[in-house]
Formats: sequence, C-alpha cells, structure tokens
Amino acid sequence: MGHVKHEQWRLGVDFGRVIQGGALPDGADTMFVGGTLQEALESPPTEGAFEVLPRLADLFGGRVWIISKCGPVTERKTRLWLEHHRFWTRTGIPAGHLRFCRKRAEKARHCAELGITHMIDDRLGVHQAIRDVVAHRYLFGPQTGPVPDWVVPTPTWADVEAKVTADLAAMRR
Repeated sequence: MGHVKHEQWRLGVDFGRVIQGGALPDGADTMFVGGTLQEALESPPTEGAFEVLPRLADLFGGRVWIISKCGPVTERKTRLWLEHHRFWTRTGIPAGHLRFCRKRAEKARHCAELGITHMIDDRLGVHQAIRDVVAHRYLFGPQTGPVPDWVVPTPTWADVEAKVTADLAAMRR
C-alpha cells in the first residue's frame, strides 16, 4: 500500500452503531433497523460523533464517505436520518458522500473505488474484508473478544480522533 500523500488520504465511516445510535448492551443493532421511521429519525447519534467528525472532515480535506451495509428500508431511514440531523451541514462532509451495499464484504469494493486509506467500522468481519484494500483500520465501539493486531481498537469517538490524528501525524513525517 506504500506511502500516500496527505492530499490522497480518504476516510470511510460506517453508519449504524458508529455514527448513529451506538451498540445496545447485548450487542444487537439499534432500534433504527427494527423500529418505525419516527423512532429511527429520533434515534441519537453515537456520543461524540458530531463533535469529532467535523474535525476529521477538516483533517481529510472533506474526503470522507459514509459506507453502510443495509437493506432498502434501512437505506431510506439512513438517508432521512442524515437529513433530519443536518449531518452534512454539521460535519462538513460533502452531501452525497454516501455509499450503500447489501453485504458487509462489499464494503471492500467501495473502499477500493473511493481510494479509502482509513476506515472506521464496528464489525471485525468488515475489517477482515477490507484488510488488503485499506491501510488504516479502526475497530469502533466496545469489543467483547480479543482484537487482532491488524486493526486498531477505538472504543469511543475520542479514541478514534486520537488514533487517527496520531496516524496522520506519523504519515506526514
């Protein structure tokens, strides 16, 4: 994967349980998937997401994409949630920097097409699928099992910001 100039750094971010909602204690998906449209729209962002994402968007020069795996109903809810929460305006991420796929492993194709260099996702299986495509992988949220050494554990958005910022600083040297 070699050295990538900072003008080419590109960040991918998962939506469910990363930007929106956070994981429930039992590890299940949020009410976003199974609830009503109104429940989905009213569901909160993950703590720290709206504080950290604008700073990351600035560091990446706006080269940030949401890459989400979901079905058509949840895709519609996601689009409406992003609008309802004024996501694009609040984060500085360009409107429309949004990709959907139906299977987690398909995130690798989106990462390759977009040239993603850094990816934040809460699923180890996604990181396994993108391992040969994305150089810097951040496993978001609390983890119950061991975390392999080829992914960086980031339990909170504060951890994401610290690790990504440190990685970008090291890459500038």
